[in-house]
Amino acid sequence: MSAQQQRFTRRRTLGLLSALTFAAATLGASHLAAAQSKPVLRIGYQKAASTLVLLKAHGSLEKRLQAQGVEVKWAEFAAGPQLLEALNVGSVDFGYVGEAPPVFAQAAGADFVYTAYEIPTPNAEGLLVQKDSPIKTVAGLKGKKIAFNKGSDVHWLVVALLKKAGLGYSDIQPVYLAPADARAAFEKGAVDAWAIWDPFQAAAEKQIGARRLATGVGAVSHHQFFLSARPFAEKNPEIIKILLEEVTKEGQWIRANIKEAAAQLAPIQGLDADVIEVGLKRYEHIFKPVDAKVLEEQQRIADAFFDLKLIPKKLNVKDAVLK
Repeated sequence: MSAQQQRFTRRRTLGLLSALTFAAATLGASHLAAAQSKPVLRIGYQKAASTLVLLKAHGSLEKRLQAQGVEVKWAEFAAGPQLLEALNVGSVDFGYVGEAPPVFAQAAGADFVYTAYEIPTPNAEGLLVQKDSPIKTVAGLKGKKIAFNKGSDVHWLVVALLKKAGLGYSDIQPVYLAPADARAAFEKGAVDAWAIWDPFQAAAEKQIGARRLATGVGAVSHHQFFLSARPFAEKNPEIIKILLEEVTKEGQWIRANIKEAAAQLAPIQGLDADVIEVGLKRYEHIFKPVDAKVLEEQQRIADAFFDLKLIPKKLNVKDAVLK
């Protein structure tokens, strides 16, 4: 082969390599663009939110949404207020919380909408004291320290129980702690009472003999809410519809299979199955679309927190609903 032919062959090879490199880069970029444009549903959940925990474990939602080309991502949070902070900054699209977190989140300017709710479960939260505590009534907590997660559903429970007992919020010393820290403080005797929800409530009853001074029965409804980031809900009604259908099916399965549900949750929640079973029985696992009555109850909660100066402005709860 002549020198000229060798130079020609070399140029041709380099040209082919360049073309292949460009094609590969172009193909890679197109795949990246496709991946980036693929719809994603980001769900925030708490370890105590058994319906969502089991929905995640069973994978039925992923199977349904895969057919729509939608990816599902899950993010765990310690409690409702932390979850809604993430929703507020755009880190999650959907979550499940109690009745107070949405009020605090709306007051902070979070752009979300009420999507569905669980029918009342007032027995699923309570105010605990040590088994040998001399305190026998809620009125006996005057001047005492009560631990609870600020802005959570038990924050409203404390406010409502105090009012029912003829006490004001200023009559107690609130100690704002997340569930794990609150339990530690409660066990050490650093606080006189602890307001908490199930399954943590049931765990404290069984493991350390905590006594329920009061529950939500007769004081609060204790609704649980499914909330969606407004932009996501507006753009993806079909995804939300499928999600709520799967949540409903999961709730029905739990009601029909309490023992099996508790057994599956035990290694995930780190509690004995019998403890989880007690907690599961205190929830209803029945979900409904948000209606005027439940929004009126949320408005009463918002008004009460505003009157106590626990939120900075008066709210219109109906602003957090899709028109």
